[in-house]
Amino acid sequence: MTLPNGFTVTLDRGTRLLDDGRALLGGQPTRLLRLTPRARALLSGRSLRVRDAASALLADRLLANGMAHPLLTALSAPGVTAEGAASCTYVIPVRDRCRQLARLLACLPSGSPVIVVDDASLAPERVATVAAEHGARLMQLPVNVGPAAARNAGLRQVTTSHVAFVDSDIVLPRETVPALLRHFTDPSVAMAVPRIGAMTTDSSGSWISRYEHVRSSLDLGRHPASVRPGSPVSWVPSACIVARVDTLLAAGGFDESLRVGEDVDLCWRLVDSGWRIRYEPAVHADHEHRAQLVAWFRRKIDYGTGAHPLSVRHPRDTATAVLAPWSAALLVAVAAQRRWSLPVATVLWTTATLRVARTLHGTAHPVHEAARLTTGGAVNALAQGGALLTRHWWPATAVGCLTSRRVRRAAAVAAVADVALEYGSHSAGGLGPLRYAAARRLDDLAYGAGVWLSAVRGRSTAALRLRIATRSR
Repeated sequence: MTLPNGFTVTLDRGTRLLDDGRALLGGQPTRLLRLTPRARALLSGRSLRVRDAASALLADRLLANGMAHPLLTALSAPGVTAEGAASCTYVIPVRDRCRQLARLLACLPSGSPVIVVDDASLAPERVATVAAEHGARLMQLPVNVGPAAARNAGLRQVTTSHVAFVDSDIVLPRETVPALLRHFTDPSVAMAVPRIGAMTTDSSGSWISRYEHVRSSLDLGRHPASVRPGSPVSWVPSACIVARVDTLLAAGGFDESLRVGEDVDLCWRLVDSGWRIRYEPAVHADHEHRAQLVAWFRRKIDYGTGAHPLSVRHPRDTATAVLAPWSAALLVAVAAQRRWSLPVATVLWTTATLRVARTLHGTAHPVHEAARLTTGGAVNALAQGGALLTRHWWPATAVGCLTSRRVRRAAAVAAVADVALEYGSHSAGGLGPLRYAAARRLDDLAYGAGVWLSAVRGRSTAALRLRIATRSR
């Protein structure tokens, strides 16, 4: 599968041009790509436009390494109308939620094929009325099967080349799906998703709602990404996705045995099969977040309970933390809180820097670039260690705090540092620091409780393990 002429990519914000463009450093995982004189000539600043086989090959390699992303405004979707209706069917799984369903159907492009899958609503006649009022086709399931199976039921009825799965509690701007369809100009893309934002409702003023506006589990950030396990955007939520119908059918659709985490599982199966998934924050969909504390807390627990089933299906891709051997050793040294901790951490960082510098041999400033990379790796390791203490392993941390002053100190530092860094970067949604800190800790407590609950149910510690990323992996 070859990228078509006219396809344009731009380098990721983290990709660095070294030695006047003779090499590129970046991607996920970070790598050095040395360019031949012919390849350097193909780049125009930080962009590359496909004009021939050579430029298509380079653009494809940059995309595969996560070093570049498609330029959305330069892409086109042949055969798709301005409304995106010609090649895409909207599939909406719903159980009751008639008010939300009517709101969503009202914002879809007129003339678009729409399938509403009623997952055994308690008041099916009301769902049928709403679907009929908006000209949507209705499928009524006799028993409740869950969102994964409901989506699959709708998928099997789709006759267009693409499908947009949209949850009923979403409001979808008309330009979102047509924009996402542009990504399928790349024949390797199986799925594209927008950024999921927060909808403003009558309950948006609650402190939990304001926290969700800036720290929602569904919001994957403002930067485009290639979705893959172990990367900053390792999965995408199924609240709103656009995908190739034939690809999903070939993959078996969503795993119907999963009530939570079915979106993560589908993403990772597609990536394992060689497909690409694009996260496109230039367009968005708005989600009606839970605004009541109890309902919100329960939902966060639900998210955590998907950990064990995913660890069974994808043992190489699920981990509470992923650390290089040297960064794991550095984290242990710092956590020990001994007199030798800082000197040992310094030696580990220096050794890692020199090793990375050897791989950058031939570039203008190998030690400088290596130091920048290993410093980032050290900060990332400390952040992951803090998350282990306050989120993934918090029940063990709580037990440790009863007997160890060092555990209490490490947990306190991790909790305070986490909130301090995020409070400034997220602007806290109008929350004061104490309420933001409370919401952040409740978020971690709920998710961590769900992870441990899934581990107990599965009688396995697989969902709780970290992974040491060796060179062979």
